[in-house]
Amino acid sequence: MEGFDLLGAKYWQPFSYFNLDHYFFNINSETIIFTWITLALLFILLFPIRTIICGKANVLRYLIIEFTRAFINLCTETIGSFQFKHFAFVTSLFVFIFACNALSILPWTHGFMDEPTRDINTTLALGIISFLYIQWQAISVHGLWGYIKEYFDPFFIMLPLNIIGKLASIISISFRLFGNIFGGSTIAAIYLLVIQGKIIGEVFGIISGINLIVMVFFGLFEGFLQAFVFAMLTITYLAIAIQEEVIEEMA
Repeated sequence: MEGFDLLGAKYWQPFSYFNLDHYFFNINSETIIFTWITLALLFILLFPIRTIICGKANVLRYLIIEFTRAFINLCTETIGSFQFKHFAFVTSLFVFIFACNALSILPWTHGFMDEPTRDINTTLALGIISFLYIQWQAISVHGLWGYIKEYFDPFFIMLPLNIIGKLASIISISFRLFGNIFGGSTIAAIYLLVIQGKIIGEVFGIISGINLIVMVFFGLFEGFLQAFVFAMLTITYLAIAIQEEVIEEMA
């Protein structure tokens, strides 16, 4: 899908003034725009959600509370104790990633907007944010010197391998998210392209429910699963990084 050319070309070249015209320095305008649209939708949803939570008991209020409770339990069980900052960070990651993954299934966005997580730059940025948060928390718990000493365990010569191991976590969670979302959206796009323009195929897809199954599976189910995996890996890496604090509090 070519997308739409909002505010100019699909790729922005902010560094062209400095003669940096290489593709590496291009910015995908669609990814930026779709990401901000996702953030705007999430911000707008905060107001009705707050009203629902403060209102009378109903199904939506129950689901929101149970969702919050599930992530509280997840953070508590994985880390060993509940800390609001960790809960807020991991839950925010999950909600944002899921919203990005499910963006294209909205009726008015289908065929118009792509998932921001289809762009490797988005998933890599999320991986870096997760990595930096974990390292900062590790430094806060162990101190700067204690954090640095971990890179020399168990021997001094392990320093390069330990550094590579730390950085590998960024590649692991970033490319896993990107690969699964890109692959799923590509399969869905191929399916729609195959039946497009074929009356029998389109009618059969609607009547049989295959169209709905494809969109729900690759949009909602896979989007939810990949967002949860990303959040789970983040909280797991965090628990490993601050494991001494957990042991002390459990003692």
